[in-house]
Amino acid sequence: MNKKTSAIALGLAIVAVLVLYSTTYTVNFHEIAIHTRFGKPAGVEREAGLHFKLPFFIDSVTKIDRRKQFVESPLVQTTTRDGLQVVVQAYLFWQVKESDDDAQAFFVSYGGSLEDAGKDLEQALSGAVKAVAGFAFEDLVGPKARLEDAEKAILAGVAGSKKVGIEPISVGISQVVLPQKTTISVLSRMSEVQNTLAKLEGAKANSQAEALKSQATSQVETIRAFALQWAARIEAKGNEEATVYYERMKKHSDLATFLAWIDALKAGLRGSTTFVGDTTTAPFHLLDMSTEIGAKGIPEPPKATAAAPAGDDR
Repeated sequence: MNKKTSAIALGLAIVAVLVLYSTTYTVNFHEIAIHTRFGKPAGVEREAGLHFKLPFFIDSVTKIDRRKQFVESPLVQTTTRDGLQVVVQAYLFWQVKESDDDAQAFFVSYGGSLEDAGKDLEQALSGAVKAVAGFAFEDLVGPKARLEDAEKAILAGVAGSKKVGIEPISVGISQVVLPQKTTISVLSRMSEVQNTLAKLEGAKANSQAEALKSQATSQVETIRAFALQWAARIEAKGNEEATVYYERMKKHSDLATFLAWIDALKAGLRGSTTFVGDTTTAPFHLLDMSTEIGAKGIPEPPKATAAAPAGDDR
């Protein structure tokens, strides 16, 4: 009797557990639950916690993760606007749309499977990546890159595929790979650009050098003209002053001659010099204390000559 009672109690417990399992379900904070009755959508449950449903085949619940999902495209080869072959890979963040109708449409289209939806989006992303064909190569790499614009174009392409119940959030370009032929072409183009820049810099330097040279030449000519003009003024002033002295000397020619003799002696007797000459000729007659004094008080040489003496330096 006890054994029979225990078996019945165990059976009732098992039935109770099965009934409780088939009539309840839980929803996590990051999930939504699609409630179906006889296989047809009957509502969406969003509140986290324990919920009840009709047992067994009558009601069923499919839970869908509402968090952001990630999908990445394969490497896609395309041609940029300037004719270069590139291989591009992009990634996409997406999630199931918020509204109940969209969530149920997602369930109908993909059976609530995020994996199936991801595969579908991967194909859509692969096609949308070709939107980079509208950009030049320098828009994808380098300091002037417009990656944000290219990513927006890819996102617009994914959104244009109108996948049911799916909300594309953001797109990013993870790789831009150059095939070998494109790499050679890019390097050749870069070399040409560098050579062009070098020529431009060289021409610029030559132009600046010529400008500096022209400026220096102009300044030299200005200085030379100023110097010549100033020298002409000095010469004119000297001639003017010399004319005054010349006129005065004409009135006192004997004195001018005497002063010339004195200057000649100073020049000839400077330093350690021995002269052998004739004291009867000018200006050495000034060294002869017996030389006669002329009527104007100037020693006159016995011989009337103004020739310079012959000298011997030793």
